[in-house]
Amino acid sequence: MQKVVAVLGGGIGGLSACHHLSKSPNVSKIVLLERSGRCGGWLSSIRRDDGAVFEQGPRGVRPAGAVGRNTLNMISELGLESEILPVTKDHVASKNRFLYVKGQLHKMPSGPGGVVRTIPPFSRPIIQSVLKEILIRKGTKEDESVHAFVSRRLGSELANIAIDSLCRGVFAGDSRQLSVRSCFPPLYEAERSRGSIVLGMLMGSGGGPKVVPSDLAKRASKESWTQWSLKRGMQAFPEALEDTLKRRERVELHHHAKVKSLNMNSEGWEIKLDDGVSLRADHVISTLPASELASVLPPAAQPLLEELRAIALVTVAVVNLEYEGFILPVTGFGHLVPSSEDPGLLGVVYDSVPFPQHNRSGGLTTRLTVMMGGAWFEQTFGHPDSVTKQTLLDRATQAVTSHLGVNSQPVWSYVGLLKNCIPQYHLGHWKRLEKMRQYISNHNLPLTLAGASYDGVSVNDVIFSGRTAAEGLIGKT
Repeated sequence: MQKVVAVLGGGIGGLSACHHLSKSPNVSKIVLLERSGRCGGWLSSIRRDDGAVFEQGPRGVRPAGAVGRNTLNMISELGLESEILPVTKDHVASKNRFLYVKGQLHKMPSGPGGVVRTIPPFSRPIIQSVLKEILIRKGTKEDESVHAFVSRRLGSELANIAIDSLCRGVFAGDSRQLSVRSCFPPLYEAERSRGSIVLGMLMGSGGGPKVVPSDLAKRASKESWTQWSLKRGMQAFPEALEDTLKRRERVELHHHAKVKSLNMNSEGWEIKLDDGVSLRADHVISTLPASELASVLPPAAQPLLEELRAIALVTVAVVNLEYEGFILPVTGFGHLVPSSEDPGLLGVVYDSVPFPQHNRSGGLTTRLTVMMGGAWFEQTFGHPDSVTKQTLLDRATQAVTSHLGVNSQPVWSYVGLLKNCIPQYHLGHWKRLEKMRQYISNHNLPLTLAGASYDGVSVNDVIFSGRTAAEGLIGKT
């Protein structure tokens, strides 16, 4: 039986789903519906005429694990190997990551020396917490906040400073609300299977998807890459995917196609668009944010809508800055800021250090990105619709001045407001997913949930969720 599959959302997850669906002869037509004028979602790069590249969204991808290999395999399939900019383990951007605590920058402990000595801002060697952790009894709760879990196993100091900052860096979220089971599955699984994070990490907790590495993925592993980007910025990835899909006759890509409603009848789905056009599909893969999907599904699916609406999103302000000369007092990837230090300021990435190739040609410059808001956006800046770009720019340059001692003003800046960009996996998120997928299966709805709202927010996770969604329909490719 040949199927018509509609994919909602043309971000990297939707494009990935289309890419895998288009490999199967059992799909007669794939229709991608993207509401904006471009595909790629949050992968968005600013390219200046002088060669400078600034990222408005994710700025680098980690090659590790099955999902990391999966992404690199896709890069190979798209013929982008020559575009890749790798950062290896011995690079200063991999070795040096900083925390801004009590008005000072502190290098995060790395290597054996950093673990056995007391390194500020911590009051005792990390090895002490690690050795104690092995002896701590297994937790009994089905889920726990990231903060509670780490406090219980490694002590409150690591939870308050390091883990609080990490959750802000990855999720722009609050470690006291985020679920350890959904945000850091390896930690949760390590405790469950081995009774200890440390033992779980040393011995492995098994399981996980299997992905055969391409030559590029093998190279990444052999050369110990910690992250990579592309010469023309991360947006080059969705652009290449879109170009490839456009050449496949069974794929239809629609921009400016906002879904208004989804209704089921005996024929399958009827999809109404905002402009009055109506389409039919046998199956829908939605990569839309959960709450957005809830707003277009039929009211009859009330129990499903409630669970979808409960997945919160946060808004992040991303301010790209360019300074003349090399202005950094330290070199490294960047620094994170714990919420106790400055709730509204999440961190600063020193973009010129990992990817100097993105600096403009001619004359030395420093590119930085300041990230602000997240779970603290409204309490810091008020409602996203009423904050001015100038307010955000002032706050960002002020942070660069006070945190990095930079006295010059930027020669170029760009303020981006990414509204509702990162889903928050709060406590009990796993249960919510279970309920939603159970509802879909009980009601035989030809609907698959994919994208950042469900099983991971990283670029790799979202791409893999698109693949998993496609394979759920067509089998493994």
